Amino acid sequence: MWISPAYAQDAAGGTASVIMQLLPLILIFAVFYFLLIRPQQKKMKEHREMLAKLKRNDKVVTGGGIVGTIAKVRDDSDEIEVEIAPNVRITVLRGTISSVVQPPGAANDSKPADAAKA
Repeated sequence: MWISPAYAQDAAGGTASVIMQLLPLILIFAVFYFLLIRPQQKKMKEHREMLAKLKRNDKVVTGGGIVGTIAKVRDDSDEIEVEIAPNVRITVLRGTISSVVQPPGAANDSKPADAAKA
């Protein structure tokens, strides 16, 4: 008499209902993986590769916004000497370098527009 209708129901179709309850969670995880986790892992991998390829005379930007040219790369440690002004060198950690700045002409492999017209 005092039994709730939920307890009185038959437990038939239990497997299908469990899958239907887990389906939204699986879909949410898939969306998070493809929209957030995977691109972030790819970006981290590219950043690690960029840090490994640093060499002398590369123009870099640190995490603090300091722009300078690499004067010395120490392979045995995590420190890099960056020249931020003539005869002014600072030592920064490799991980604080956020990007390598390319000179304007380096990214353009094609001939200049004036040379193409001639």
